[in-house]
Amino acid sequence: MTNIRNIAIIAHVDHGKTTLVDKILHFCELFRENQQTGELILDNNDLERERGITILSKNVSVTYKDTKINIIDTPGHADFGGEVERVLNMADGVLLLVDAFEGPMPQTRFVLGKALELGLKPIVVVNKVDKPNCDPEAAHEAVFDLMFNLDATEEQLDFPTVYGSAKHNWMSDDWKNQTENIAPLLDMVLEHVPAPRVEEGTPQMLITSLDYSKYTGRIAIGRLKRGTLKENQQVTLIKRDGTPVKSKIKEVFVFDGMGRAKVSEVHAGDICAITGIEGFEIGDTIADFENPEALPTIRIDEPTMSMLFTINDSPFFGKEGKFVTSRHINDRLEKEMEKNLALRVEETEKADAFRVYGRGVLHLSVLIETMRREGYELQIGQPQVILKEVDGVKCEPIEELVVDLPEDKSGTAVEMVTMRKGEMLNMEPKGDRMIVTFNIPSRGLIGLRNALLTATAGEAIMNHRFIGFEAYKGEIPGRQNGSLISMDKGTAIPYSINRLQDRGKFFIDPGVEIYEGQVVGENSRAGDMVVNITKTKHLTNIRSAGADDKMRIAPAIKFSLEEALEYIQGDEYVEVTPQNIRLRKILLKETDRKRA
Repeated sequence: MTNIRNIAIIAHVDHGKTTLVDKILHFCELFRENQQTGELILDNNDLERERGITILSKNVSVTYKDTKINIIDTPGHADFGGEVERVLNMADGVLLLVDAFEGPMPQTRFVLGKALELGLKPIVVVNKVDKPNCDPEAAHEAVFDLMFNLDATEEQLDFPTVYGSAKHNWMSDDWKNQTENIAPLLDMVLEHVPAPRVEEGTPQMLITSLDYSKYTGRIAIGRLKRGTLKENQQVTLIKRDGTPVKSKIKEVFVFDGMGRAKVSEVHAGDICAITGIEGFEIGDTIADFENPEALPTIRIDEPTMSMLFTINDSPFFGKEGKFVTSRHINDRLEKEMEKNLALRVEETEKADAFRVYGRGVLHLSVLIETMRREGYELQIGQPQVILKEVDGVKCEPIEELVVDLPEDKSGTAVEMVTMRKGEMLNMEPKGDRMIVTFNIPSRGLIGLRNALLTATAGEAIMNHRFIGFEAYKGEIPGRQNGSLISMDKGTAIPYSINRLQDRGKFFIDPGVEIYEGQVVGENSRAGDMVVNITKTKHLTNIRSAGADDKMRIAPAIKFSLEEALEYIQGDEYVEVTPQNIRLRKILLKETDRKRA
């Protein structure tokens, strides 16, 4: 089987990976002419479509000039690095997408480094050359410099480049010369991506990803390294720790277009899906029944952040959610750990609370958002960074942060990041914007995005990636302002909110149900303040001129889930239900808070 190519598409967020896959699918005539497909075909879950990002990697295959091309679309965020690392094991080459205006960005570096380590040769696609003021040649140079810095080999540095615009459906080897379609890119894939290296011998396959079907159970996905696998074949499953388990394959599928096709046997080099094998995990090897040999398993970067997940025990619990008990939450987290490699869950002293470890606030908030849509109710504590001891020194995770913002606002950004123990490494102008690079503790990133966006009137773009652990940098000042806490359970009355407006900003609208101990706003000063916003106007029978002036209530601040998680303090929880996100104190009664 020489006519197979396995490629992964890697790039920074928003440089156009999923759009490019759409165009390849259309070009290879995967759909009927009259079929309505919409855009971003592969981002098929609601969360991915709303946020416009890829979270889970996807496999599809197309046929071009009698060659089967397996394409793997990968996420661009470093928070989903666990996804990218394991998927690259299935590929023989990568398409590196770079925006012609922005050039390679921090996450590009993260994913490209992983690909070069595995010895994959990249094809560089300079995308979006139709943007005004872009410089495709400078982007090409920047990619070369980046690969040189990442210790690429001579052969990897000799990479082919193609220019074009995925959105306008053309690719060409010269950016000034626009072509009809994206055929030049696919020709380059056939020419430069090697066919899978096939060894003779007993079958070996590393399980790099998994799927679930309620009819057949768990499905193992991976690339067959050597040999052949047939349906109903007896095999040995070698676990990550080396224990062999006898097992039997039921059915074998290969990827065909957007779906899977059932085959009687699959040959080395192709990516396949296998049903019937029980109790496997990602990183296990499917090997020969008589002489099993294991493949090296997948190493995944460890988590850098943790949050406390606990059952919802607020006065409004169980009003909206279907799954509210600790058993429900525990089962759901265990199910998630099977698929989500970079996630870890530990039990705590309390039976109804779990500590969940992940790669960042985004990684964990996507899990919380998914659970909330499935009908779970839960409460989440303040995100904590994982500290560890290295040679007796307390160490914390450090990240590289790149902020892109208007030139006149760069001073503000530098000041805000240095207050959070960040060190500035580099500052370079690009057009009328400034690109500033820092090293900053992961702790300093919590809540920074909000503060930066406010300070730069929404113009700052920030990206960060984990570098490693360094010695603890000392205390970082937290949020300056305290919270406004409700004194009573009831309905928020416009009259009360209006009278308290000079005390701070509110997070709730008039007429909303609230409870004692709920955080209803931000105090304009430091320290918490208990307010009564359920008090109605005292009615008298004396009229006075101008007593009933029109009320002007400022609109409430509405947090997204990530913003809420970054906003809360150590003694607060975010209460997440299918319809609401509320902030509350852990201890609801004021007397209990004073005692504590």
